[in-house]
Amino acid sequence: MNEFQLKYGCNPNQKPAKIYMKDGSDLPVEVLNGRPGFINFLDAFNSWQLVKELKEATGLPSAASFKHVSPAGAAVGLPLSDTDKKIYFVEDGAQLSPIACAYIRARGADRLCSYGDWAALSDTCDAATAAYLKEEVSDGVIAPDYTEEALAILKTKKKGNYNVVKIDPDYVPAPEECKDVFGVTFEQGHNNFKIDESLLQNIVSKNKELTEQAKIDMIVALITLKYTQSNSVCYVKDGQAIGVGAGQQSRIHCTRLAGQKADNWYMRQNPKVLGLQFVDGIRRPDRDNAIDVYTSDEYEDVLRDGEWQRIFKVKPEVLTAEEKKAWIATQSGVTVGSDAFFPFGDNVERARKSGVQYIAEPGGSIRDDHVIMTADKYNMVLAFTGMRLFHH
Repeated sequence: MNEFQLKYGCNPNQKPAKIYMKDGSDLPVEVLNGRPGFINFLDAFNSWQLVKELKEATGLPSAASFKHVSPAGAAVGLPLSDTDKKIYFVEDGAQLSPIACAYIRARGADRLCSYGDWAALSDTCDAATAAYLKEEVSDGVIAPDYTEEALAILKTKKKGNYNVVKIDPDYVPAPEECKDVFGVTFEQGHNNFKIDESLLQNIVSKNKELTEQAKIDMIVALITLKYTQSNSVCYVKDGQAIGVGAGQQSRIHCTRLAGQKADNWYMRQNPKVLGLQFVDGIRRPDRDNAIDVYTSDEYEDVLRDGEWQRIFKVKPEVLTAEEKKAWIATQSGVTVGSDAFFPFGDNVERARKSGVQYIAEPGGSIRDDHVIMTADKYNMVLAFTGMRLFHH
């Protein structure tokens, strides 16, 4: 199949719409179920590149959760802790394969932003992954293959209309890529830059103790950033993106946005949040929204009389600003990556507040000395990669 007709483009008024191969060859994808749209395929192709590269770089099954052509989360398939299972709503006794763990962790980075996501898997989608996907609000999934049982499960989702795309794992894109903007064609070389441990050799901080886990986390951050709309910053812990700040015009705003998301992720593990008693039958998105509001400054919206009874069996205690600040201060071992240099040390100052101990960024600012000095002030490990990772 050389082309695939789409319902419409980014918006319903943008017709006709299709994807096709200019050279006349077959598309590298097969639609096994549903009818993906224009934005679905943008998410699918970007997310597939991310998970494929992450698997190649780490050797671990990898997954991503995409929304609007940027990852809400990305992760490698490390085992889930008991706390992970609780905050990601994993059912007791659920089967958990490595690729299932990768997707559960990727989706768990920012469950609000992952609502209605596009999922990407580096490995064959098995029944364990499909069973978890079935219970989440999601638009579609791309993977190199599907087991028969997994495909049968996914075909029951969204009244049989869930988008399931199979991609040729051996497909290699043309060395040049083009796109039209305002009737003008842009052309550039495909970004084949390889991200691996060799990129982490230039440690410019006084502290040069880069752990093996921190190396993996830096790679997760950098590959995630490679497919995130710029400017972008990514916080990672234990092989899982826990905060992605995408598409901001200011670097510090990226760092703040991603840091706030990392804080939100960590707040879900607070004992008061883990102890919330939800009413029977509440939907996962409603739980996610309630937790988000409960841990925010707008907590009264879910604790006022007449509202909390709809969500909780028992009215929760208020989680005070002091308690939140004290809890976030216990976070540690976090890595942050940036797709371009930190222009000032203020980014390091903000990152520190979310438990960052390791930083990977290109370097090259006229104020690199100030960035290094700030990292040294907190005994951080700072690696200059020398490579910008803009993506538009």
